[in-house]
Amino acid sequence: MMTPDSSSLAHTLLHAPGWARMGLTAPNQRLREQAAAELAETIIDALARPQAAHDARQMPLPL
Repeated sequence: MMTPDSSSLAHTLLHAPGWARMGLTAPNQRLREQAAAELAETIIDALARPQAAHDARQMPLPL
């Protein structure tokens, strides 16, 4: 498990499911709890996965 920095954490949150991000502001308590659990799982999954090192010399190839 790596120590997260603010940019990787922000990237993870921005790529979390949209319903979970919006669900934190829902008036329904159960939906807020489900959204918080989903965001927590997203963060834990991102921390458990090793990030691939980006090499600036690598040319991007179109798919």
